Amino acid sequence: MSKISKFFKGNSNSSKKHGPTPQEAIHKLRETEEMLTKKQEYLEKRIEQELATAKKHGTKNKRAALQALKRKKRFEQQLSQIDGTLSTIEFQREALENANTNTEVLKNMSYAAKAISSAHENMDLDKIDSLMQDITEQQEIAQEISDAISRPAGFGEEFDEDELLAELEDLEQEDLDQHLVTAGGLPTVPSSSLPSRPASKKKVEVDEDMEQLAAWAS
Repeated sequence: MSKISKFFKGNSNSSKKHGPTPQEAIHKLRETEEMLTKKQEYLEKRIEQELATAKKHGTKNKRAALQALKRKKRFEQQLSQIDGTLSTIEFQREALENANTNTEVLKNMSYAAKAISSAHENMDLDKIDSLMQDITEQQEIAQEISDAISRPAGFGEEFDEDELLAELEDLEQEDLDQHLVTAGGLPTVPSSSLPSRPASKKKVEVDEDMEQLAAWAS
């Protein structure tokens, strides 16, 4: 038998005997901790007093000094025992608190599980699958309708786009010609030749120099 099984079995036996609840046990342990803490404070004060008494008598009254030191030792032993007891009680209290927390967690988890079971009680998986299929089909139909609505109606698709562009160019050319005619017609090319450019004076002087050189050379 596992420790958990023994624990729950022990709890069932204790419940039959109407033992204390975890909350009651935790409360009692806290009261005990408070009492032992006060006892600690008392012993610490007594230890300080006995130490002061021993110092006061010293070697002048060895008997009284030794008795004070003996009492101090006993108080220190009691203080040490209380420290150990408090550690044990603290461990036991923490174990009870954890057990109480785990019990509440399990109780709430069981309550939630029952709620989930109740929520799923009237649910039929076959009906859910059928419903999801219907939803998927309706979504597909809606998508097809949206695609059909957004698709162009097809007007003009039987015409050649190149022919339409050529016709558009002809219309633009006709409009340009009409604009030129309205502005006064096309400009005419002049029939008479342009006047020749007179030779520069510098060129005439160069020709005369060349003639003089030619005459001298002959």
